[in-house]
Amino acid sequence: MLVDSFNRKHDYLRISLTDKCNLRCLYCMPVDLPESFLATRSMMNVDEIVAIAKVFVDLGVTKIRLTGGEPLVRKEVREIISRLAKFPVQLALTTNAVLVDEYIDLFVETGLRSVNVSLDSLEASTFEILSQRKHFSKVVANIQLLLDRGFHVKLNMVVLKEVNHKEIPAFVEMTKNAHLHVRFIEFMPFKGNGWDKQQVFSSDEIISLINKNFQFHKLTDRPHDTARNFRVDNHVGTFAIISTMTEPFCDTCNRLRLTSDGKMKNCLFSNGEADILSALRKGDDLVPIIRQCVWQKKAARGGQMMGDLGDISAENIDNRSMISIGG
Repeated sequence: MLVDSFNRKHDYLRISLTDKCNLRCLYCMPVDLPESFLATRSMMNVDEIVAIAKVFVDLGVTKIRLTGGEPLVRKEVREIISRLAKFPVQLALTTNAVLVDEYIDLFVETGLRSVNVSLDSLEASTFEILSQRKHFSKVVANIQLLLDRGFHVKLNMVVLKEVNHKEIPAFVEMTKNAHLHVRFIEFMPFKGNGWDKQQVFSSDEIISLINKNFQFHKLTDRPHDTARNFRVDNHVGTFAIISTMTEPFCDTCNRLRLTSDGKMKNCLFSNGEADILSALRKGDDLVPIIRQCVWQKKAARGGQMMGDLGDISAENIDNRSMISIGG
């Protein structure tokens, strides 16, 4: 079992397979360095991913989520999914859904049934502005494909004030007749993403906007949930709010991250990393390195964004870009 100094137990590992992506989402990709991809030699190869994952599983990890960049652009993704699916874990995926139709049969065969899809607008024009690509129709079709095939689907919408926040009611409406779980995520600061606190559409603002359009009730959140969950009366699906900036949920966090170049982060916002890949290549014992990294986890938001939203300055945050951490 992996326990930090605040007695939080960690059993959920997010593995980034690549920092490459077939979209260029403005809140994720560095504005001034849009092609900052890792050299292949610095990335974990397939055997290394599996070997490192096994160590974490032996230490008590019960859930692994594959992320990126876009994990499905990794050329060995079929082998990676097939091999990780053999571990006694819940295997899940976060994707932009552009390539889902090419891999959905693999998901079924390997038992991967939980898919998070990033979708920040229901309007093609806004989607293209945010993603810098024209894949809207493909993404929407693949979301429906996942639903038709019985997958547990969550839609992740990063809310940007005066960009897409007015679409929140339309996203909630999608939960009326579909077993779909929409999650509204507050805009978070990362290296190079042009974060501005004025663009954060807060949890309270999200609730207020939904309340003007729907009657809904609070659901009981599961242990370690990063989101507060709700259901509109008589809707089949649910919606939730991930309030990292205004109401952080760090006291119950059970998540660890492994970047595509094999660095372990004990928090999305941590400025420190443990070099797991280099240790593996040298033949070192990974267990004490992992345990020490977990033990050093800060109480909240990597120890970097203390206080209220108004106190946070993006210039003072020491971290990677979102795409190089993994979603």
